Amino acid sequence: MRSDYILETVRMIDEECLDIRTITMGISLLDCADADIDRSCEKIYKKITEKAKNLVKTAHDISREYGIPIINQRISVTPISLLVSVSGGDPVKYAKTLDQAAKDVGVNFIGGFSALVQKGMTPGDRALIESIPEALACTDIVCSSVNVGSTKAGINMDAVALMGKIVKQCSELTKDNGCFGASKLVVFCNAVEDNPFMAGAFHGITEADTVIHVGVSGPGVVRQAVREAGADKPMNEIAEVIKKTAFKVTRMGQLVGSLAAERLHVPFGIVDLSLAPTPAVGDSVARILEEIGLETCGGPGTTACLAMLNDAVKKGGVMASSSVGGLSGAFIPVSEDEGMIAAAASGVLTIEKLEAMTAVCSVGLDMIIIPGDTSEETIAAIIADEAAIGMINNKTTACRLIPAIGKEIGETLNFGGLLGYGPVMPVKNVKPDVMVHRGGRIPSPIHSLKN
Repeated sequence: MRSDYILETVRMIDEECLDIRTITMGISLLDCADADIDRSCEKIYKKITEKAKNLVKTAHDISREYGIPIINQRISVTPISLLVSVSGGDPVKYAKTLDQAAKDVGVNFIGGFSALVQKGMTPGDRALIESIPEALACTDIVCSSVNVGSTKAGINMDAVALMGKIVKQCSELTKDNGCFGASKLVVFCNAVEDNPFMAGAFHGITEADTVIHVGVSGPGVVRQAVREAGADKPMNEIAEVIKKTAFKVTRMGQLVGSLAAERLHVPFGIVDLSLAPTPAVGDSVARILEEIGLETCGGPGTTACLAMLNDAVKKGGVMASSSVGGLSGAFIPVSEDEGMIAAAASGVLTIEKLEAMTAVCSVGLDMIIIPGDTSEETIAAIIADEAAIGMINNKTTACRLIPAIGKEIGETLNFGGLLGYGPVMPVKNVKPDVMVHRGGRIPSPIHSLKN
């Protein structure tokens, strides 16, 4: 490797917040299903602690040897609703088992307390969903997700209505802990099976028994590259700059993922090149958009700049690795992005503008803090709107909404760490109750008929 390339990577790490955001081990729990829920939990604990026993050490070894920061080590598992359908019983037992196993192997989060209900709910699905508030309140590092729609199946409005209630309950049960429960719950449309990022990660049923995925993040690197390109470059040349930068970042992820998979003796899955921000200054997607030429993220031109950024990141990643997957693009989680926080606090960035932006970014309405008195029906309607964008555009969209119990518009809710903090954003107080309570299913679009 040329010495200038090495020095450039060192600079990216030291000065521009380049890191491997996560190494995530996906573990199938299908062989842990048992008619006895206690026996099933025993199998789960044993499999996770055996498969992932060296995950954290391996990540630390690679980080030390290559000088690459690896921020998180995580686990994703088979959607637990599948096991509940076999065992019955209280799904919270599974959540507690996942929490303990994950803590014992030393990872940061474990995802997969999940259900896939885009076309309908089994009794096991419903039992798991109804247990989510308690499960997230009584565990520390368990994350949950529910897929309520897809381009192929349409949108399950019965599940959407139920999730409006569940999101509210998650906040209420953890109101003394910053409404933390809701921050660990994602509601998806078109969820992917190989996502390494929390809180939405789960191990898809088409994946291998055990696999390693890597999530790379480098908003600061991209922003610096755009800045160095100068203000006189046309947009197509800025897109090329972003694409080349994404290529370099993805190569680092490919290296780390391959090394981790080899040392852990499991298959290498994908590199997810997602520009995942943090509350730290210099690690913001919003600031990239402003570097491209916006006065403030959320103003006119934001959606166009974000569309270009997202596309260029994906193109650069695909050139760098044959294993690009997951979500790969630009995340816009408000509380986790210093620039987004500032734009929301100023009133320039609104939920309505964020919704428009989700049509062209990765994922969707992410880590958005809303008033604690927002109704279940309004939350469900926001979820339905976001799912519709995903369904029609054949892309993954999601909602991670946090009703701030006891707080009003403009007040701040602080989660700490990577989850950050943010202002309570206003929500239109117009009732969607009749629409939400109709239930049923929004049919899939005509372009879903491709078989």
